[in-house]
Amino acid sequence: MITVSNLSLRFGKRTLFEDVNLKFTQGNCYGVIGANGAGKSTFMKILAGEMDPTGGNVSFTPGERMAVLNQNHYAFDDNTVLETVMMGWKELYSIMKEKDAIYMKEDFSEADGIRAGELENIFAEMDGWNAENDAATLLSNLGISEDKHYKLIKELDGNEKVRALLAQALFGNPDILILDEPTNDLDIETIGWLENFLADYQNIVLVVSHDRHFLDTVCTHIVDIDFSKMNIYSGNYSFWYESSQLALRQRSDQNKKAEDKIKELQEFIRRFSANASKSKQATSRKKALDKINVDEIKASSRKYPAIMFNQMSRDIGDQVLQVENLTKVSNGETLFKNISFTIAKGDKVALMSQNSLATSALHDILAGRDIDYKGEFKWGVTVVPASLPIDNHDYFEGKDDNLVDWLREYSVAEKDETFIRSFLGRMLFSGEEVFKKSSVLSGGEKMRCMFSKMMLEAPNLLLFDEPTNHLDLESITALNNGMKDFKGVILFTSRDHELTETVANRVIEITPKGVLDKLMDYDEYISSETIKQQRAELYGELV
Repeated sequence: MITVSNLSLRFGKRTLFEDVNLKFTQGNCYGVIGANGAGKSTFMKILAGEMDPTGGNVSFTPGERMAVLNQNHYAFDDNTVLETVMMGWKELYSIMKEKDAIYMKEDFSEADGIRAGELENIFAEMDGWNAENDAATLLSNLGISEDKHYKLIKELDGNEKVRALLAQALFGNPDILILDEPTNDLDIETIGWLENFLADYQNIVLVVSHDRHFLDTVCTHIVDIDFSKMNIYSGNYSFWYESSQLALRQRSDQNKKAEDKIKELQEFIRRFSANASKSKQATSRKKALDKINVDEIKASSRKYPAIMFNQMSRDIGDQVLQVENLTKVSNGETLFKNISFTIAKGDKVALMSQNSLATSALHDILAGRDIDYKGEFKWGVTVVPASLPIDNHDYFEGKDDNLVDWLREYSVAEKDETFIRSFLGRMLFSGEEVFKKSSVLSGGEKMRCMFSKMMLEAPNLLLFDEPTNHLDLESITALNNGMKDFKGVILFTSRDHELTETVANRVIEITPKGVLDKLMDYDEYISSETIKQQRAELYGELV
């Protein structure tokens, strides 16, 4: 168990949180959420002992072992991949090294023999003889093939390093597991494996993630950092979000009677409790929801941008896009060859590939940013497209405009400042913020500016390449809702499971041997055994 008592953290005059009192208990997974800058990662560092609080303390049940997902991707560069994983259990690894050092001695003494025997007993009790096999299994489950297990960490690419460090954190069944953004750079299959692993995990897990589907699948509780306080709520992220929105609506409804509000909240809890029975953590989650007091549900202070593409300059026709025998080669690598497909009215297409360079290349070609390709494509005459590239660097680099002037550049019909500011206001830029220089924006602020630009263009077709990059949970939720409500056509690539599942009605996957094109939603696509076999054949390997 973890006990947090009167915890406070201040930086100068700024208070991140104060007088925090929490308990984290075995068998539960806690998703830590909060607006950007609220202190999520900082709180995790305090729990991990990497940072001292201003006041209060954190205590643990004696003898419990904690593992933390390492954020330093270069810390183990000179170790083998397998050794790096086993180093996650420091006590076991220390015993292994001490044993090896004793056995390598030329002048092996009686004392050495006694010490070696002691170590062997402890090693056996810790199931040390299976350690290497367990580490190898973890690596394989996380997508690192056996031929790389004895390579040095520095020989892996960035994505593989992330997986190796994740395996290190998971190794040895730690009592407490601290994971900050564990799904970053993981593919569909690996995220699915991690979801199942954590859903069945019997110890304490605390996780920070922007992946809502992941939080919904693994979390039994949500830790919300808001108003400089922390509160634990039973249920997953969707329950927290829906309940906080319900509480916000009720707070603004002055005419509704108190007993009517209680009935509405009770019905809401009953509905979520019933849905919980379908989850992997059904029993514990349903019991927790059934015990919720309606007074526990509070409105959140979060602000959600209004990402809405409901102003289309014209209706889109039946003929949207025709792609024929398109081929792209980059730096000698064939990203795709002779791919063909047709996009029709009503399509919301998830573009997928194991190779992210392939989907980005297709987005760039369709958006007109890349003209170095073979084959052809043709837009319908009614199409008014707007595009969001994976890298928006060129839109901001070297520009010294304030946000009003930056956005005004993309407005053809209307240049009035009040009109321009209304679009920025929807993206939560208010007051003097609209006069910030566009060159000093954060990644999330740049993305919100790009959404303002796209909304201003009144498109009837949206091209999105990883639109959730740099976004907080509030912006991701708002974008998800905006894409669901959009009446036009969308072609998008995203690693956000929830967004892809709730938006796409069609999946087109680009493989080395052509495209796999299916009119179905995302969950059906990735769970179909038939499609898994087709994908394996098209990639020339098991996927």
